[in-house]
Amino acid sequence: MSTTPKAPAGATRVLVLNSGSSSVKYQLLDMAGGGRLASGLVERIGEQTSRLAHTTPAGRDACGQEGGERTREGRIADHEAALKAVAEELAADGLGLDSPELAAIGHRVVHGGRRFTEPTVIDDAVLAEIERLVPLAPLHTPANLTGIRTARALSPHLPQVAVFDTAFHTTIPEPAARYAIEKETADAHRIRRYGFHGTSHAYVSRRTAELLGRDPSEVNVIVLHLGNGASASAVRGGVCVETSMGLTPLEGLVMGTRSGDTDPAVIFHLARVAGMSVDEIDTLLNRRSGLTGLCGDNDMREIRRRIEEGDEAARLAFEVYTHRLKKYVGAYYAVLGRVDAVAFTAGVGENAAEVRAAALEGLEGLGLSVDPGRNGVRAREPRLISPGGARVAVAVVPTDEELEIARQTYALVGAAEAA
Repeated sequence: MSTTPKAPAGATRVLVLNSGSSSVKYQLLDMAGGGRLASGLVERIGEQTSRLAHTTPAGRDACGQEGGERTREGRIADHEAALKAVAEELAADGLGLDSPELAAIGHRVVHGGRRFTEPTVIDDAVLAEIERLVPLAPLHTPANLTGIRTARALSPHLPQVAVFDTAFHTTIPEPAARYAIEKETADAHRIRRYGFHGTSHAYVSRRTAELLGRDPSEVNVIVLHLGNGASASAVRGGVCVETSMGLTPLEGLVMGTRSGDTDPAVIFHLARVAGMSVDEIDTLLNRRSGLTGLCGDNDMREIRRRIEEGDEAARLAFEVYTHRLKKYVGAYYAVLGRVDAVAFTAGVGENAAEVRAAALEGLEGLGLSVDPGRNGVRAREPRLISPGGARVAVAVVPTDEELEIARQTYALVGAAEAA
């Protein structure tokens, strides 16, 4: 058994890594000052045209150089080479991985199953357990594991923390988590509702309570995370009690390329009548459905432009999308019994005023509506878009999953050392 490293005394910085199959996103945050010291993206790892874009805030960096974006292009063979390149860029700004101010590295891990319900310091046993969960997220977890192993090899002196997308949703009660299939089969193959985007739902539900000037334990919130992937959650007093994604991120809302809720018999029908294989159906539902399947576009800006030009396919796609949203808002209102706020977040949720208005249209009897003037304002800060005095607040709350991962990581390994 390996010995778990400890954070350097007084260290206040956290490096957040999000390792995908061919990319690495990263941010370096100072938990004492709350600032973002650097961020970047390595993409197309393994291809001849790999690219690293590294950004520091405006002004001067730690070495007195002007902030801004630097890029490097050329083949980056694998994740080890990618993280070495990231370390070089950070070191060029005086923010290297050997800095005594770096407390830990926090890793986004998509699936934690039922075992991981909170941030976890990674050791050999934890790594082995995450590997055991690969079948639950075969497209994402192997890349997460590669990032973790590479970071551990490059920085064996630093604590490494796994923060799980599913963890916030492990509080969902059993009647909501269970699918109505044979219990023995479900248990044998770990089939249940897990939910995803958990760091976003945790961050946004808490920030919504702050926006209302109330403690999260007092507030019931419906969070709508609307990006290319989309999910909803019902949060009662800071605790998630229901969420739209299930065993995988396919279930629930209409998404950019995913179908969301679909009659399972569609799969059998396509296999029998269309002669499609399991892999072909998987590709259809995950990559060629949702907004893309309905109208050929998954960019809500483009869909709105097409609607203004009279495109009926785009209009139908928009209406299917917002109808599903409205249905979930109503369902989660019933689950919570009392709703204090509905919060929109992520790329579409934060920027598409028409989506927000359409999703709540006709729900005035539930105390839900948007003020057209407030809804039309573009801003980076959390804000209310409901009319003054509304029974239920409607908010736009920009998400910050990297900050949430950093906070959870630092709370686990940094706070005690700093104190």
